[in-house]
Amino acid sequence: MYNLRTRRTRLVGAAATVVLAALSLTACDGGTGVHDEGGSSAANSPFATPTSGVRASVSASDSSANSSSGSSSTQVRPATGTTRPVADAPASKAPAPGGRPVTCEGSNTRTVAAPLNRPVNHMLLTVTNTGSRTCFLYSYPAVRFGEAQAVPPVIEDSKPQAVVTLQPGESGYASVNLSATDGSGSNGHTVNSLTVYFHGRSGNESVGTGAHPPLPAKGVYVDDSLKVTYWQQSMDDATSW
Repeated sequence: MYNLRTRRTRLVGAAATVVLAALSLTACDGGTGVHDEGGSSAANSPFATPTSGVRASVSASDSSANSSSGSSSTQVRPATGTTRPVADAPASKAPAPGGRPVTCEGSNTRTVAAPLNRPVNHMLLTVTNTGSRTCFLYSYPAVRFGEAQAVPPVIEDSKPQAVVTLQPGESGYASVNLSATDGSGSNGHTVNSLTVYFHGRSGNESVGTGAHPPLPAKGVYVDDSLKVTYWQQSMDDATSW
């Protein structure tokens, strides 16, 4: 009997020991074991440190959506505010090149003839470019008063350093010495019509059509001392001769 009781006591003690050991192990696992979620670091999170390259722009919402759909790969989307390629911008239209300059003549200009009070016995010719292209006023005006058979000579000292260039709307000038101021001129007479011809680049021929500016109703008085200046870029230069 004694031995039987002793064995039972030992069995109960051993069982108690096993129970205590199990309880101890459970307590250990709940505190600091591998199932302790509170002890995991931020480095173990898949969104804590973005990967290099374009994956860095993937948002958490995109990754969550991919995870819920079961996709094994992450979709990459352009970051908000990305500049559109230059190729998408509409190309600007280049300005159309202007036409080549032409020679000023009667069809692309307007000519006005106005007698001057100072200098006396002078007339101012004003030629305005009415065309759409730049034109050149070469040499000097070849003027013909009335029924004259020849054009008057030019004052050589009035030759400008450069050819007169007229943009559309701009004007060039020349003056006409109608008669001698001291009365020394001969063959004086009054004329009522005027034709102005234009020279070409060489200066030896007339080009295009002539202009027919009206004269005062009483006409103008001319004599053999009649002469003209070269075309000038400014009115002051034209009237200084």
